[in-house]
Amino acid sequence: MQDTSAAAALVAGGSDALTTAADETAATAAGHLGDFLATGTLTAYDEAVSSLSRVRNLAKLAQMAHPDADVRATAATVQQDIDKRLTEISLDPAVYQTLAGLDLTAEDAATRHWVGRVLRDMRLAGVDRDDETRARVRALQDELTATGQAFERTIASDTRTAEVPPSALDGLPDDYVAAHPAGDDGLVRITTDYPDYIPFMTYSRDAAAREQLWRLNTMRGFPDNEANLRRLLELRRELAGLLGFATWADFVTANKMIGSEQAIADFVARISDAARDRSGRDYAVLLERKRADDPTADTVEPWDNNYLTDRVRAEQFAFDSQTVRPYLEYTAVKDGLMAVAAQMFGVEFRPVEQPVWHPEVEAYDVVENDAVLGRIYLDMHPRADKFSHAAMFTMVVGKRGRTPECTLLCNLPNPANGRALLQPTDVRTFFHEFGHLLHQIFASAGRWSGVGGVSVEWDFVEAPSQLLEEWVRDHGVLARFARHADTGEILPAETVVAMRAAEEFGKGMSVRQQMFYAALSLELHRRDPSTLDIPAVEKELMELHTPFRHPAGSKFHLSFGHLNGYSAMYYTYMWSLVIAKDLFTAFDPDDLLATGPAGRYRQTVIGRGGSAPAAELIRDFLGRDYRFDAFQAWLED
Repeated sequence: MQDTSAAAALVAGGSDALTTAADETAATAAGHLGDFLATGTLTAYDEAVSSLSRVRNLAKLAQMAHPDADVRATAATVQQDIDKRLTEISLDPAVYQTLAGLDLTAEDAATRHWVGRVLRDMRLAGVDRDDETRARVRALQDELTATGQAFERTIASDTRTAEVPPSALDGLPDDYVAAHPAGDDGLVRITTDYPDYIPFMTYSRDAAAREQLWRLNTMRGFPDNEANLRRLLELRRELAGLLGFATWADFVTANKMIGSEQAIADFVARISDAARDRSGRDYAVLLERKRADDPTADTVEPWDNNYLTDRVRAEQFAFDSQTVRPYLEYTAVKDGLMAVAAQMFGVEFRPVEQPVWHPEVEAYDVVENDAVLGRIYLDMHPRADKFSHAAMFTMVVGKRGRTPECTLLCNLPNPANGRALLQPTDVRTFFHEFGHLLHQIFASAGRWSGVGGVSVEWDFVEAPSQLLEEWVRDHGVLARFARHADTGEILPAETVVAMRAAEEFGKGMSVRQQMFYAALSLELHRRDPSTLDIPAVEKELMELHTPFRHPAGSKFHLSFGHLNGYSAMYYTYMWSLVIAKDLFTAFDPDDLLATGPAGRYRQTVIGRGGSAPAAELIRDFLGRDYRFDAFQAWLED
């Protein structure tokens, strides 16, 4: 096994370390590629691509999380350079012809599936086009990488601050108020970072202050990302056209489960229509609750949503999320989540001391029968210029003889700043992202890096993480770690029942909100960017799929980070949720920690990585094709 501290040490290292690693890896990969062209040995091809991808992944993580600006800048340059090299391989006719000429009849199904997928993706990249076309594809891919990095970097660095009177904290928990004292000018400063933003929007009784913070949040990325996003759309449109597709949305779905641009549009319409009536009922309840405070109110604004939803849940469903926060202390949740995963999948998480890129980062080995399956890193708290959302970042894709490594970047309250009490939604996010970690670690025992980790179709990737969110709704699971920070009392079962009932409220609006995001990502990539009025499209789709009017001046699209990584495919979250709800039917709701279903799920789904089409993995687990029924039942429950 390789030194599992080397990858994190490289992220933690300075600019010179990253540059040196990139140069050395480029030379090594070139050697492997030469061996492959000479011998047709798949191992050489796999090593050429995986070695470059490894350094690219580490550079991406450094760009998103390293505290030093110079290192982040170097990491961006390294990532661009490696992306160029990977593009060159995907566009190399000699590599394609060698792969296509291999006799795979004696190989296993996973190998045949992998090579077939590589050949398909190389054709989609343009390997079979003429020299002039391939040269233009290279140039477009290079500029896309640089522009996408600029788009993400702008979002990550743009934390905005609202200055509000201390009275705006009325309704906020005591620990939040204590952490936000007034400055010398008598004003309190609230940032758009998640640990500030979400509680404030949920609990502050001051509608004007909520509006101020909401508007600041929707202006992140302005003005720089106006040019960055426009250029992304132009580049993608041109690239898709070169490769024979009318739009980027049609191009990018050609190798996904959904299959086409029109299928996305149909799916979005189906889900949005299914949730229409429930969303309308949800909105009517919110408006009625708002009128209890303001009898003249005739509309609910976007900045009212979280606050009014929380009030309805507290007053009509006897569930106040503030009363749950003391049971959800960060460290206890973290330890409890690991204990749950350990029991379900028969592993343990052993803390490891090693060099990391920030003192708050924690490392753990995932161990089974004293064998290290992989290493995970938790970088869980906000800081300046760090990735501002929540995601799993692959570091090393494993295979036989190579240990996988991956990192969670989240922005949860920090125990170093006092009691770090989480919202129930924070816990759900933690479980969700941990599902990605487990997928990455367990799917790394095959022969090839190319089928390891989360290398399934992109629109299935979220299903395993969304499935794990179900465990947050179970009292038997929560009782393992949800204990009052002061008294040690276990979260009462009746509180969990109330929480589940309360969570059902607002479901219709939430689903249609997700369809707004999905429709926005689709429409920006199926319309002609030369005539596209992006703010107008945002307004059109927000008012089509949600009950809210679009406030003048809102520029949500400029901080919608998924427009870079996911481009037209934000639909994948809901597509995966439909599948996740169906997968959940195979588990025992009375014993979610039972090892039988969990073990079978690990063996047939997340343990197989990209060794087969996702639909086949699902069929092997469920004993049938996946269906819409469980999602529909959940939506109507």
